Amino acid sequence: MRAKIDNQVLFLYHEDLPEFKKGGSVVRNSYFWALRSIAGRSTRYRDWEYEPEVWLALARMLSSFAESGYLGYRETILEFPLSQGEIPGVLRDVSTWE
Repeated sequence: MRAKIDNQVLFLYHEDLPEFKKGGSVVRNSYFWALRSIAGRSTRYRDWEYEPEVWLALARMLSSFAESGYLGYRETILEFPLSQGEIPGVLRDVSTWE
């Protein structure tokens, strides 16, 4: 998922977020609700926002869903632009550069 940090807030691009689908995959829907539950802002058709206080929880959640094997690599990794600079330590294990 493409991500960026601006003013100490992590943004996940709305185009890359999982979608909730009634009758869809239980894992994918659980992933959607887990990501949404810790977001500071999660408006439809807008980027979701995460404050630094939940970054550790986000990293653990991404790792857990990645290890499950049910979701693809690009769905469970944060992809930062090179212009971002240094990736915060708490997010490094679940992040890469675009």
